[in-house]
Amino acid sequence: MNMITNTIGRYFAGRFLVAALGVFTSIFMLLVLVDYIEMVRRTSGLASASALMVAQTSLYRVPQLLEKMMPFCILIGAMTCYLALSRRLELVVARAAGVSAWQFISPALASALILGVLATVGYNPLSANLREESKRMEAQMFGDAPGGGVQDASGFWINQVNREGQSIINAARSEQQGVRLTGLTVFRFDTESQFKERIEAREASLEPGRWLFKGVRRYTLDSPVVEQDSMYLATTLTPLQVRNSFSTPETVSFWQLPSYIKSSESSGFATAGYRLQYHKLIAQPFLLVAMVMLAASVSLRFFRMGGVQKMVLSGVGAGFLLYVLSKVTEDLSKAELMHPIAAAWLPVCVGGLTGFLALLYQEDG
Repeated sequence: MNMITNTIGRYFAGRFLVAALGVFTSIFMLLVLVDYIEMVRRTSGLASASALMVAQTSLYRVPQLLEKMMPFCILIGAMTCYLALSRRLELVVARAAGVSAWQFISPALASALILGVLATVGYNPLSANLREESKRMEAQMFGDAPGGGVQDASGFWINQVNREGQSIINAARSEQQGVRLTGLTVFRFDTESQFKERIEAREASLEPGRWLFKGVRRYTLDSPVVEQDSMYLATTLTPLQVRNSFSTPETVSFWQLPSYIKSSESSGFATAGYRLQYHKLIAQPFLLVAMVMLAASVSLRFFRMGGVQKMVLSGVGAGFLLYVLSKVTEDLSKAELMHPIAAAWLPVCVGGLTGFLALLYQEDG
């Protein structure tokens, strides 16, 4: 019986992995295609953007987008797997051999747990590094137009004050968590808070004690426009402070998050977003397990009993409600109204307990 169970377990685990990876690959290819078409539209007037560079940029951008959809890939993959097994009556044969539902979903649970661990410790750092590389390539394509091209939300803002006065820096794009910026606009004020000048620059990099701007155009109220190849702007900011200001939790890899949390605390910056991301990555393997539980609870009914469409819709609906719950808890945590640990683990507990209770009712109720 142990040999039969192990053989069946390996078979069910293989079928689940094939289905989950198939869904993951399909969504990946779809996202790459959509992002590539959008990038082609944006770069159609740029001579510096070759088709290969645009395709490579889209390819590097997608992994981080797909990371957020990984739980739904597991949910849809598990539903596809179990519905296919039910349609071919393989679950009937397994039950006839004395294998309970808990036994033939255990391989999928173990596989989902392993996939989640690999996603946290391997895929997340890879997607963060590829996202940084895509930012560098975007800056190379769009760097000649300040504020143009593909921007990160509404851009990045930073305020610095030194003995020369105040400078407000806006950058369209950020690389290396803010150490290198492109598409810049700088508003400078003197020590009396009076407007001094506006500076537009192609790019800027942080050096010890100063910013180095390249491709500069300087605008003042009573003088014509001045163009310079480069200029320096004094600053008291350190690379650590800039990284804490410009980086977002999603662009920091799992292995770097503890040091970012520690440095942010010592610098007086808010750490709620970093803490939430860290605990979400730790909880990710168990979230994938919860998704398998939800999928199994709506997919183990035999085809001859009917109601398959309702089961599929209920599974998709449960996944959507779990996503809404995770977004609500995430917003509450970032607003410091909920502890990051509770915000990260609440969707896992709700999804896992819902699937467990549904399976318990179906099997033993």
